[in-house]
Amino acid sequence: LRCAGACSAWGLEHDNRRAVWLFSVLTASPFSCHLAGKRSISVTALTSPGNIGQRSVLGCTFEPDIRMGSIAIRWAKAGVAGLVHEFKGGKDHLQEQDTSFQGRTAVFVDQVIGGNASLELRDVQLSDAGTYWCSVTTARGSGAAVLQYRTGAFSTPKVHVENSSSGDTLQCEAPRWFPRPAVRWTAYSDTGEYLPHVANTSYELNAENITLKVVSFLHNITANATYTCVIENNIAKATGNIKVTDLSVARGTNLQLVNLNTESVSSSLPACHWILLLPLYLLLI
Repeated sequence: LRCAGACSAWGLEHDNRRAVWLFSVLTASPFSCHLAGKRSISVTALTSPGNIGQRSVLGCTFEPDIRMGSIAIRWAKAGVAGLVHEFKGGKDHLQEQDTSFQGRTAVFVDQVIGGNASLELRDVQLSDAGTYWCSVTTARGSGAAVLQYRTGAFSTPKVHVENSSSGDTLQCEAPRWFPRPAVRWTAYSDTGEYLPHVANTSYELNAENITLKVVSFLHNITANATYTCVIENNIAKATGNIKVTDLSVARGTNLQLVNLNTESVSSSLPACHWILLLPLYLLLI
């Protein structure tokens, strides 16, 4: 047992030494991946959460270059052996693409010379979440940016009135959410008075065994009031509004994605520096 503890301690110290050594090599070595006459270009990444099963865009922009033949775009993901996508010389190069992304990725070819290196990702999977690198090389130079991509499920709710002998009830229903969201109601009279209310919410697992159908009931509603159903998780926030009067019912919906701008990192480091620093990042986590 003492040997095991000592070995563990030695292993931790050894890993730390390797990390320090690797960092020293990367920062102090005279080796440089700058190409002669090349400079660093600015690359910026920004993304919104992906909706499972839907189409999504991982945003990436760079300093424009009208020479399409000189532009190379490479997308990579931490923990994935192959590339996510590679585009250079005006066409896709997918020989090194990881099998998990085959048939699901594309760049916006007609917008590349304008500085758009964004990646279209189709049929978003829960497992697509993670750290991505967008690296770009042009005749002007090279650069890269990193972003954190989150995935989940979200949908707009529908609110309608259900009439019964025991009183009118509002039903708020949304077909697919993940992770499990919180649901709350607000109720205000036309004069601005807050109305007390009682609601109950249920969650039903959908057929694919990931997303949840959300149904919430608000009981004993009154006329001349506005009711709002709010469904929210760490990915998105959706609202369904309904205004009830003696003569009519008016509805509205809204869906907002929760964008974490701090996740988007812009860098003018050459793309090859990011590739060199990746092993150090993986070693330290």
